[in-house]
Amino acid sequence: MFITAKFRVRPESADRWPEIVAEFTRATRAEPGCLWFDWSRSLDDPNEYVLVEAFRDDEAGAAHVQSEHFRQAQRDLPPHLAETPRIINTTIPQDDWSRLGEMAVD
Repeated sequence: MFITAKFRVRPESADRWPEIVAEFTRATRAEPGCLWFDWSRSLDDPNEYVLVEAFRDDEAGAAHVQSEHFRQAQRDLPPHLAETPRIINTTIPQDDWSRLGEMAVD
């Protein structure tokens, strides 16, 4: 299960966003089915963060959204958001990143 979500954060919370999501991020990364859970800040919009996450399978993804730390994030994060996050959720047949052959480094 591969998920990418865009979070538009209120300007007053944008610089502190990594701190705001730190516990949620730590707890999610500790889940046995989590493959990765990585935040990046947009280069074009300093108030937007992109979350790239992957889980071993649908069951691991379901366990994530049923976890206490996910429910806590549902309570804690919305006050810091400017709008509802946008998401792409799909299943891909791999469990790690592939190499980008078009930009191979020797």
